[in-house]
This record gives sequence, C-alpha cells and structure tokens, in this order.
Amino acid sequence: MYRKILVALDNSSTSDALFSQALELAQATKGTLLLVHSLSNQEESSPLPMSGKLDNIYWAPGTELDLEAWRQAWARYETESLERLRHYSAIANTVGVATEFRQLIGNPATAICKVANEWGADLILVGNRGRSGLSQLVLGSVSNEVMHRASCSVLVLKSDALDSASMPAIASTVA
Repeated sequence: MYRKILVALDNSSTSDALFSQALELAQATKGTLLLVHSLSNQEESSPLPMSGKLDNIYWAPGTELDLEAWRQAWARYETESLERLRHYSAIANTVGVATEFRQLIGNPATAICKVANEWGADLILVGNRGRSGLSQLVLGSVSNEVMHRASCSVLVLKSDALDSASMPAIASTVA
C-alpha cells in the first residue's frame, strides 16, 4: 500500500481539495506526506513571465527590467507559497499524519520527479487543470510529464473532481 505519498501543490484554488484528498489517503493507509511546490513560471501567481501571460509581467523583450519590483514580487510569491505549505503541514500534523514539505525551484515536473525519487515516494498525487489544445502545447502539462517521467505510481486528480471535493472537518476547522 502507499506509505510515502508526495503531493504536488500549486497556488491554485484546487490545491485545497488536492491536499484534502491526500490527507484522507494518508490517514487510510497510515502513510506519510511530502508536500511540494515548485516556484516556476508555469503558475499564474508567479512573477516570472511565461508565454501567453498578459498580467503581472515585469519584463518583456526590448524593455527595461524593473529589478526592484521583480525582487519584491518574487519575495512575496516565495513567502506566500511557503506559508501555504506550512499551513497544510500543520493541518496534517494536527490529525496525526507525519508530514514534511519542500519548496522547489524550476520546472515543476522535473522537480517533482527528482524529489519523489530521492524521497522514495510510493505515490505522487498531482492535479490536472484540464488544459487542451494550444494552451497545453504552449504551457505543457505538468501532470502528463510527471506520469511519463516518474519512477513510482502517479494519481492524477482532475480539476473538475477536485472542485467538487469537500475538505475534511478537521481541515476546515484548522483553516
């Protein structure tokens, strides 16, 4: 059974439900959780520019870089992401699930697979935004890349299913 469960989180609204599902699974299997978040340009809240991103851009080719504004935005992004991991970890620890967390930097799929291998994960839980067509081609799919590169089992939870999932009572009271 799955005893070491890596949970790949981002700063989207579906992460609460993804964490909730991971917590329930860890409780059922008496497993431990490793919560990870990768700071990258593939996330809407990131201050790093990405293809097709129109807001929050601090630099564009041919323009001057406002380095101080970018540093402040990056520090805010990094701090908020780390606080979210701490919050989830506190919830899990409150219900007796051993949990650790790591904030990574770089391509999310690469970072997730590397950490899963190093930690000896039995299972990776990752959400899927449901991108298709051009947006998937341009932005890629973290869940798809993780499925193809991971050395352990991967459970992909669809965003529609996550949107309808409810958070356990303990998670909502601690939140």
